[in-house]
Amino acid sequence: MSNNSSYSVSGVARDLSAALVVFLVALPLCLGIALASGAPLFAGVVSGIIGGVIVGLLSGSHTSVSGPGNSMMAIAAAQIAALGSFDAFLLAVLVAGVIQVVLGVARAGFIAAFFPTSVIKGLLAAIGVILVLKQIPHLLGHDTDPEGEMAFSQPDKENTFSELVEMVFDIHPGAAAIGLASVVVLVLWDRVKFLKQSPLPAPLVVAVLGVAMGQVFSQLGGALAIGPSHLVQVPVAQTLREFVGFFQAPDLSQWNNPAVYFAATTIALVASLETLLNLEAVDKIDPRQRNSPPSRELVAQGVGNITAGMLGGIPVTSVIVRSSVNINAGAQTKLSAIMHGVLLATSVMFLPDWLNMVPLSCLAAILLMTGIKLASPQLVRQMWEGGRYQFLPFVVTVAAIVLTDLLVGILIGLGVSLAFILNSNLRRPLRRFVERHLGGEVLHIELANQVSFLNRAVLQRVLDEVPRGGHVLLDAQNTDYIDPDVLGLIRDFRDRTAPARGVQVSFIGFRNKYELDDEIQYVDYSTRELQDSVTPEQVLAILKQGHERFRDGQPLTRDMGRQVSTSANQQHPLAVVLSCIDSRIPSEWLFDTGVSDIYSIRVAGNIISREVLGSLEYGCAVANAKLILVLGHSRCGAVAAAVDTGRAAGSVAQMAGCQHAEHVLQEIQSSVDPKLLRNAERASDGERQELIDRVTRANVARTVERILQRSTTIRQFVDEGRVAIVGAIYDVATAEIEFLTSEGAVVPTRVGVDGSTQ
Repeated sequence: MSNNSSYSVSGVARDLSAALVVFLVALPLCLGIALASGAPLFAGVVSGIIGGVIVGLLSGSHTSVSGPGNSMMAIAAAQIAALGSFDAFLLAVLVAGVIQVVLGVARAGFIAAFFPTSVIKGLLAAIGVILVLKQIPHLLGHDTDPEGEMAFSQPDKENTFSELVEMVFDIHPGAAAIGLASVVVLVLWDRVKFLKQSPLPAPLVVAVLGVAMGQVFSQLGGALAIGPSHLVQVPVAQTLREFVGFFQAPDLSQWNNPAVYFAATTIALVASLETLLNLEAVDKIDPRQRNSPPSRELVAQGVGNITAGMLGGIPVTSVIVRSSVNINAGAQTKLSAIMHGVLLATSVMFLPDWLNMVPLSCLAAILLMTGIKLASPQLVRQMWEGGRYQFLPFVVTVAAIVLTDLLVGILIGLGVSLAFILNSNLRRPLRRFVERHLGGEVLHIELANQVSFLNRAVLQRVLDEVPRGGHVLLDAQNTDYIDPDVLGLIRDFRDRTAPARGVQVSFIGFRNKYELDDEIQYVDYSTRELQDSVTPEQVLAILKQGHERFRDGQPLTRDMGRQVSTSANQQHPLAVVLSCIDSRIPSEWLFDTGVSDIYSIRVAGNIISREVLGSLEYGCAVANAKLILVLGHSRCGAVAAAVDTGRAAGSVAQMAGCQHAEHVLQEIQSSVDPKLLRNAERASDGERQELIDRVTRANVARTVERILQRSTTIRQFVDEGRVAIVGAIYDVATAEIEFLTSEGAVVPTRVGVDGSTQ
């Protein structure tokens, strides 16, 4: 099979290996969550099987693993107590699944796109911290809190931190020895090259080691002997009938009980939110960075909960702990999640006595190492470098999840992120800056993404500051929402205030529903009046300002459609630019000009010919342009070819490989002493590039000189002050333009044999 195939032989092997690891971790978690929820222990196993097989088959995620969710424990416990029986609770789980399917079909998964990255990464880090804090007691044999319970306030009336203190007085020597040995094995397996490349998964080795050490300690007896409370405790059925009896059906007679539907709605909303958050988090740590379809996931989870309600399981969600273990174990596809469910089913049916020999401390070691990877210092540093708007919500999310539970902590994190967004919008509801167009200055007001009624006062103040007779542009190109109060303010300013003050108001980017059509009132292109009023020096200043905008990435806001229609019947260019044909120097971009603002002549090496002179004369005499700009550039291919062909013997056409290039190259070579070119044959690459740069400058200056020598028309315009002629060099690497010459200045027009300019 292809290496890119999702189900290659090596990929399937890694999936099966990962499935075994996830199975080992998931089994005690399923039992612990069921115990903490007040449900039968087997209900957690049922949900684990359904989450693996049913949800795994229907899900579009490659790495997410579903099962009984940690955040659902408090919900399940409360609703079981409120409904009075576990059978009635199962009906609520079934109805919750139906609600989730409806949400998925309605594409409600789109809300996942609105979860801030800082909260998602905070969730990952918080789960890592919780795993470390919660697994340390289990690692050392202090197992009073159910495995899989992750809330700060525990069912045993302790909390995460007090449990660590209590642990000191309740360390079990045998369990601790197994736990610490397991950690050593996992660390070595991750750092020793031949072990890391071994096809044998480290967690399986840890589980086998734990069972072996547990049996040895039992034989030795004494303090090292490990009792049932420190082992996995799967319900054991003596007969098939007894095993089937573990499954429970929902109490359908409760269908008319309003409390059932209240419980179902609560379960559906909480389970859906947890699933979407976990799905986003899992995709963040997927090495292949694949995206999971959230709405499809809601449908899959809904079908899973319908099945769980029918067979006696507790609510199912995507679970970040199992998913993280799955990814760390090298899972490639969702085959891993499915097979972990199959392993759960077969093991509890046929191997419950063997499973009950596995110490909890060795499984705690696996979860502990997973937690360390999730809460890595690199993640904290990455969020710190993202700035306070990333780091503070991240830290608050981590702290809130650790000190409360997953759902409450996530809601607090989302609230803090929302507060930062609102604060940002309140502090910077708009950005304003002045654009200098050909027709005058325009106050450009760029609205924020969300403009609420809270921003009305700021916008009112900015509009009041627009001077009489001024121009203002309201830009909503990046705006998704505008409050009706703000829209009313904008319309009132356009219809009443602005006309009274002689202010011209332009609009761009407003959505159709706001009924504020794009309209540019100011002049953003050259007109006859402007062309007649400006001097050559002012035109040069306009081009320099345009280049500054290009270089800074801040082009003027223009109405190109209006410019095209206006220039269809007339044009009034301010300048004629003679540049090279090089694709990196489009004049209209370099000088941020509008349609018809300049005449552009492009020829290799920006050289002079009769055709070029005729075009220059037409631009000045007929079109009334006020400036001629000769624009060369660094790394010019034509100049490089002229230097290289001048250094070697033979025909220029032969050397250049172009039939008609001789005139172009010889014209450029006129700017260099032939002896220098011949002497440069043995020049180094650095000396060659330096020579090319000097020839480029001399060629531009010589072109300026030859225009004045060969065109009496342009010479006369220059003498009369109607036209100026300027040379410039554009650096293609830095985007800088160096203006070299203007008529009347002493300029180099030839590179001499000694390297000097003449």
